[in-house]
Amino acid sequence: MNRDVRVIVVMGVSAAGKTAAGEALARELGWQFVEGDDYHSAANKAKMHRGEGLTDDDRRPWLLALRDVIARAIDEKSHVVLACSALKQWYRDLLVPDDAPPGAVRFLFLNVPREVLEERARKRHHPFATPALLDSQLATLEPPRDAIWLDGTKPVPEIVDAARAALAL
Repeated sequence: MNRDVRVIVVMGVSAAGKTAAGEALARELGWQFVEGDDYHSAANKAKMHRGEGLTDDDRRPWLLALRDVIARAIDEKSHVVLACSALKQWYRDLLVPDDAPPGAVRFLFLNVPREVLEERARKRHHPFATPALLDSQLATLEPPRDAIWLDGTKPVPEIVDAARAALAL
């Protein structure tokens, strides 16, 4: 078992399945689940509800709040699965505290084709992430070089199994 991992960030664009996969992975591992969307400001939520994509300036305080969650988990030697879009490389870099031990924070990227994302976005009822956000999320996404890529079209139990195998958990 890999004892170095403290935080797993399940990342991807809107409707990729971050929450469903993250909650299932946390439950299976007996870890805490943290929904990154809960840390958005009211202004960010209102902007997204209007279908407006967030800017880097909008996201920075949100990312710093999530970095604090990650730092606390590492400091307390606890374990967290965090659902967070983490769309750009500098976002992912910012999320990892400077003093984090190597391997303490790992990223899982849910790779999902646009057609599937569009279908999911139309069917779900997210409180503020509307289907209109998908274009801006896809435009912002920098495919991660520092993440384990998982097929986000698979059933959640298969995603969890693949994540556990890839992370040796």
